[in-house]
Amino acid sequence: MTPADVAWMLAAFAVVLIMFPGIALFYGGMVGPKNTLNMLMMCMSTLAVVSVLYVLYGHGAVVGDSLGGLGLLGNPLEHFGWIGIYDDPGDGSIVEPYWFAFYVLFAAITVAIVASAAVGRMKFSAWIVFSGLWLTIVYLPIGHWVFAYDGDGTTGGWLRNVVKLHDYAGGTAVHMSAGLGALALAMVLGKRRNTQMRPHNLPIVLVGVGMLWMGWIGFNGGTAGGANFLAQYAVMSTLLAGCTGMIGFCLVERIRDGHATTLGMCSGIIAGLVGITPSADAVDALGALFVGFASGAVVAWAVTWKSKLGIDESLDAFAVHGVGGIVGSVCVVLIGFGGSPAGIEGVLLGGSWDIAWRELVAIVAVCGYAFVATYVIAKVLDKVMGLRVDEEAEYEGMDVSQHAESAYDMERS
Repeated sequence: MTPADVAWMLAAFAVVLIMFPGIALFYGGMVGPKNTLNMLMMCMSTLAVVSVLYVLYGHGAVVGDSLGGLGLLGNPLEHFGWIGIYDDPGDGSIVEPYWFAFYVLFAAITVAIVASAAVGRMKFSAWIVFSGLWLTIVYLPIGHWVFAYDGDGTTGGWLRNVVKLHDYAGGTAVHMSAGLGALALAMVLGKRRNTQMRPHNLPIVLVGVGMLWMGWIGFNGGTAGGANFLAQYAVMSTLLAGCTGMIGFCLVERIRDGHATTLGMCSGIIAGLVGITPSADAVDALGALFVGFASGAVVAWAVTWKSKLGIDESLDAFAVHGVGGIVGSVCVVLIGFGGSPAGIEGVLLGGSWDIAWRELVAIVAVCGYAFVATYVIAKVLDKVMGLRVDEEAEYEGMDVSQHAESAYDMERS
């Protein structure tokens, strides 16, 4: 590995870290002014909770040798405390502590997406406990299924190695699991008592989206493992899909509502980025444009469809991440480009249908497990410690009732 590879990977890590204040601002601007700081706290706290648990047992559970050779969960004790991984090989290569830390960011951003479903009504203490349980019970097994490769004398995850799922950077483990987790948590929490709160600061939302887009370059580009052709290819795809995601979402808004909105533009960008995450190495430039457009348009429809069911999943993580991730995976099947680094020929371009069942199995397994497991976790936790604040605290706003502070000084002239 060259110094250029190391420099690129360290830069990728840095910009992925920017995604945390980015997602906090993105979600924080979308809620009412009395719940802004609570949303920021929930998003940022995931990085702390996940980092501690990942050092203790998380990395082994994801990439460790599969328990019993079943491909369901890695050995949590295999990398306990990251002991024994600090030797410098002396050749300037990327060492294990880097990859451990990179995987921490993947896990933490997934949990932060789920936080969007709890805005305005969940106790902060309950969220801290829930986030640790969700990481342990939902993300770590799914992460093993998707990210753990078979090695010399070791067994990896069943989706990656038996089913042979293609998922470049986490459309299943990150986005589908978070989207379905958010939906299940929202269903257990129930509707907010005050559902009339509108986004209070759309410029902040746009700033957050810009930080997320920048982070996505590191997310997808860093997955390539160095300053190589694959990294360049993934960065190209990520740029293009974000652009057409914006167009697809706004076009649906224009047709449906008669106008395009700033919030729709921002949501469309994220939808396009979600869609390209599993397919960034599998489509060409025209394919990336299509992935982004399709993701943005379908997500715009899904936002409307979900609201008609009466589910108060506050910031549409299910539509944007769950549905967007599914669209991206389906696009691998339909328009995969044989000349791409992944070398997958989509069925619309003359390829085999063989990959279709693999993607379908992964979608059903990840979505089904994430939803059911999250629902059970939330129900049990609600019985044990209660998830929701009382009515008075909810109307007062979570910033004051949970954190004794306000994002804005409303009384100062």
